Amino acid sequence: MKASGFCFEVTARDGAARSGRLATPHGVVETPAFMCVATYGAVRGVSMPVLEGLGAQILLANTYHLHERPGEDTIAGLGGLHGFSGFGGPWLTDSGGYQVTSLADRMQLDEDGITFSSPLDGTRRSLTPESAIAIQEKLGADIAMVLDVCHRPRPDAKESESRRMREAMEQTLRWARRSAAARSRPDQAVFGIVQGGLSAELRRTSAAGTVDVGFDGYAHGGLGLGEPRSQRGELIEAAQAALPEERPRYLMGLGHPIDLVDAVAAGVDLFDCVVPTRNGRHGVLFTSRGRLQAKSARFRDDPRPPDPDCDCATCSRVSRGYLRHLLSIGESLGAQLASVHNLRFTLRLLERARAAIAAGTFAALRREVAALEDARV
Repeated sequence: MKASGFCFEVTARDGAARSGRLATPHGVVETPAFMCVATYGAVRGVSMPVLEGLGAQILLANTYHLHERPGEDTIAGLGGLHGFSGFGGPWLTDSGGYQVTSLADRMQLDEDGITFSSPLDGTRRSLTPESAIAIQEKLGADIAMVLDVCHRPRPDAKESESRRMREAMEQTLRWARRSAAARSRPDQAVFGIVQGGLSAELRRTSAAGTVDVGFDGYAHGGLGLGEPRSQRGELIEAAQAALPEERPRYLMGLGHPIDLVDAVAAGVDLFDCVVPTRNGRHGVLFTSRGRLQAKSARFRDDPRPPDPDCDCATCSRVSRGYLRHLLSIGESLGAQLASVHNLRFTLRLLERARAAIAAGTFAALRREVAALEDARV
């Protein structure tokens, strides 16, 4: 089944980097694009109008957590994610496969699916490839993800690790077939997920097998879990070689500036991560001069904006001294202002990436971001 109202086209290239347009039933996304993480249907501390003002084109919510509360039937009754949240643009829902890692001590995995013991009240809840698709169809996301087995690599256990990586990859492929067969909503795109741990060979095999099933787009899963940056690039490129040019590609769960530009250079189109908001809540800001530890005492009397080159509302009106004060006393406004800046910085970085690809200058932008990786304000 191919989703209706869903179309992707590449509009410019610069080497392997590409920009494009992803059309969905709720709007067009200019790619490469960053999806702000709204796990429970909301980006923590940032309202929908503010997100729209920052340039957010598409949001991501989590199937497992919304299934747990308030439940997909409640959300469906309130107009799906669009009506429920008030964000009328495109939504993507993750299937819950990452919870194999994040809730590893509270889950049981078998061929049928995943059974979780809820961290809220201990209630046992199950996800299968079929139920994950059914839940996402009720949530009404524009893009749904297949249920996968997200395996956290353990490089210390060489022989058994290779076996576990292969088993997780093969089970993800079997589940991908079941997910594809379970689709019933013609206006919802579904993306397959490439797994394979730290093995380039397994990732090539996974990508080829997932393409054989046939999906509207493809994602790289199970990365950003401690592997070196250089190895991650090799793994992404190994899988990309088997992915069709005419389908969007999504790197799941990475959001540091250098990770974004590295993946764009390899031809990735979509990203999501909690890094901008999580770092903001802890007082760490990404800026055009490097990372700023906003709680540092040396900013107590600093009248300068957090980032003189940023156009966000925080940098337009707030001093480093004021932001430090808010964060130091635990005032929630401080976390909100820092999150707003980091989201704008990230969204603007990909705006710049799109412009640089069109102009043929993406390599220069990548060098600029790499030079700031270890810089501190």
